[in-house]
This record gives sequence, structure tokens and C-alpha cells, in this order.
Amino acid sequence: MTSANPADDDDTFKILLATDIHLGYLEKDAIRGEDTFNTFNEIMSYAKQHQVDFVLLGGDLFHENKPSRKSLHCCMETLRRYCMGDQPISFQILSDQAVNFGHSKFPWVNYQDENLNISIPVFSVHGNHDDPTGADGLCALDVLSVAGPILLQKGSTHIALYGIGSIPDERLYRMFVGNQVCMLRPREEEGSWFNMFVIHQNRSKHGATNYIPEQFLDDFLDLVVWGHEHECRIEPERNEQQLFYVTQPGSSVVTSLSPGEAVPKHVGLLRVLHYVISVR
Repeated sequence: MTSANPADDDDTFKILLATDIHLGYLEKDAIRGEDTFNTFNEIMSYAKQHQVDFVLLGGDLFHENKPSRKSLHCCMETLRRYCMGDQPISFQILSDQAVNFGHSKFPWVNYQDENLNISIPVFSVHGNHDDPTGADGLCALDVLSVAGPILLQKGSTHIALYGIGSIPDERLYRMFVGNQVCMLRPREEEGSWFNMFVIHQNRSKHGATNYIPEQFLDDFLDLVVWGHEHECRIEPERNEQQLFYVTQPGSSVVTSLSPGEAVPKHVGLLRVLHYVISVR
């Protein structure tokens, strides 16, 4: 871990980290109705300004499972403004996209679709507010697969990106205890991958099993991006037992009157170069 930013080059991943944007929260309020939309616009503007390789969201992009037409329109408008363009995508996906995106009718990353012109891809897990429901298990955004990582390469830097959408904490706790959560690793050159995990669960203990202890997560991970918790703890914290780092971006807007919501809000700009990472 280093606090110095390595020079941006053909081997450096630049990733914008954000979570819990809650688009549509208080959208009918006369004073705060535009807050979430303005904040999302600012986040994506920051991503474009810094020419990131992709945006990584930690869940709860929307405040409601069935967002209003205004929320959907504002989201799509912002994504079109900042994600569409001629800037080439400078990294490759090495994993089988038919597996990673098998839930979709278009099982490949959209920036490889000849009918679209994407310059900043967005990857996300779903949160507890925008989780899939109904017979078809549909939600307002696509989700990362927990079955295996999305394998990314930029120059000589390799990232294995894992994600798990929100699951009731007690259920996921029991699954970890019962060894029912298995994270697959690349078979070739295991030591050459920077392993990132995106999770949207309680990090703070709210009861005996109403949270996910960090020690449940695999120790081969290098960085955990923790969503759902609204307090901003963006500075990576080292877990001395598992020997990985945890960054908790926190919510992008205030949604409750609590001490955790009172601290300044931030998003993160992550740089990954081989084994050197920095978050600011």
C-alpha cells in the first residue's frame, strides 16, 4: 500500500469508487429534490475529468427497487452524457463474459457492442434498496456475478473483480458459516492478480448474525470495497487478520440524521499498478 500516486501509464488502472447514491431519495421535496441527481452528475463528471478506466459502484444506485420515471430518466441522461464517447477502452476482459453476464440477454460488456459507443464503463452490484425481485429476478441495473470474477487486464496489470449483491445479513452469515460461499480464482499465475471484492452488507455489528465479519472474507483478497454503510471511511483500513484492506466510500448523500452521516462525503479515485495501489 502506498499513499503516492503512481504515474498514469498503459499499465495503471484508474477506477472511480462510489456507493449508496440513492437516486430518487426525497425527489419530491421542494428543497432537496434534486440533491441525488446533482450528486450523481458530479460523480460522473469527476470520472470523466480524471479519465478513469471504469466506475465501480457498491450498490444502492437507486433508492427504490422500482425507481420513478424521473429517477430512471435522470440516471440514463447522466450516463449518456459522461459514459458515451469516442475515448477508447484501454483494458481487456479476459474472463468468459457469457458466465459473468449470463443473467443478461446481452451477455457481454456493452462497450464491445458495435451499436454502442462507450468510453467509461460502469460496473455495479445491487444493494438492498435496488435488489432484484419478482418471478424474473429483475432490478434496475445489471449485477456482478458471485460465481467467479471478472478478469481485467491493462498492460501488465491484472485485476480479478468479485462482487456480491445484497443478501439478508442473517442468511449470508449462515452461508459463510456453512461454507456455502465459494470464490473462484484464476488458475493461471494466481499471484499476479490484484483481487478486489465489492460487497453491500452490514459491516457494523447489529446483532449476533446481522452483519458480515471481515474475517469471513477470503484472505487472498487485496482490497474490499464495502457498500451499504453510509459513514464515509474512504481511507483504506488494513485487516491484520486477513491481511487485506477495506475502503468504505459511504453514501453520496445524507439520508438520515445520524453521526455517521455527519462526516464529509467522498468518492474514491483508485489507481492499481501491478501490486501498488493508492486511494484518494
